[in-house]
Amino acid sequence: MTNDDIKIIDKNVKDMYGTFMGKVIGTITDIDGSIQSIGVDCGSQGLQQIQFEQIVVQNDVVIFIPKWRLDSQRLIREKQLTLRRLKALFDIVSENDDMKADAEIIHEKYKSKLVTLDETESEIKVKLEERLTELEEQMKSAKMLLFDAKVQSKSNEISDTTFDTVKSCTNEVIERVTHETAEIANVKSRIADLELEVQEITTSQPNIQESAISYLETPEPEKVVQAILPEAPTESTVQSSEPIKVGTLPISESPTKSEVSAEFPEPPQQVIPETSKEDNDNDWLARMEVQ
Repeated sequence: MTNDDIKIIDKNVKDMYGTFMGKVIGTITDIDGSIQSIGVDCGSQGLQQIQFEQIVVQNDVVIFIPKWRLDSQRLIREKQLTLRRLKALFDIVSENDDMKADAEIIHEKYKSKLVTLDETESEIKVKLEERLTELEEQMKSAKMLLFDAKVQSKSNEISDTTFDTVKSCTNEVIERVTHETAEIANVKSRIADLELEVQEITTSQPNIQESAISYLETPEPEKVVQAILPEAPTESTVQSSEPIKVGTLPISESPTKSEVSAEFPEPPQQVIPETSKEDNDNDWLARMEVQ
């Protein structure tokens, strides 16, 4: 054993909320002498192996840290760092177009890291829900013990001093469970905020791959074919042009009466000489004399 091993042997182990768990009776080390885990005598619960990363050695006690807390802190720290680097990458690309092709390699690396973190996040969420179920059962048990002690005190089965002791101990358990439940809720909230941040940065920022492709392979500009439509005829052009044929341009305004008479003249009418009334009377008298 190294000197570090000797310092933690026979020390009491408490959780991070101050509850006594047991006593360190030995360690398991790697080939290089580093500690892998410690053995804790937990009384009726037996000997438990605790990973060395889950403990904090102080002067007179060893503090135990739950596994869910370490895993969630590591996840949050790595995800925050990955998001900060992605934002920095997008800023660099937006400031310098020449870096688009080189940034694609780093961008794929961070995207792969986010996928791995999402898988780890799913596992941690399951552990958090399982721990919440355990804490809920502990809360029910502590409240039931306190209520039963109160009934015994009212029925004079136990003294008031004993009831006060039970009340003090159960309140410590309730306070510890409440504190750990609040920490789990805080961790879940921080994980949810990071999920929203990931969605925001992936939807709002441009695609580095598409930018790189457009930078490397610039397509030729397409020729724009502009359709030239015929101009609408004006009134002056209609009057001076030839008569409109079938199937040509649309018919313009209807021609005036003078224009129609100029193009299509009316047939000549027979002129009947008019006779006055006196001539008619003379002719009648002449015909009567002949008879």
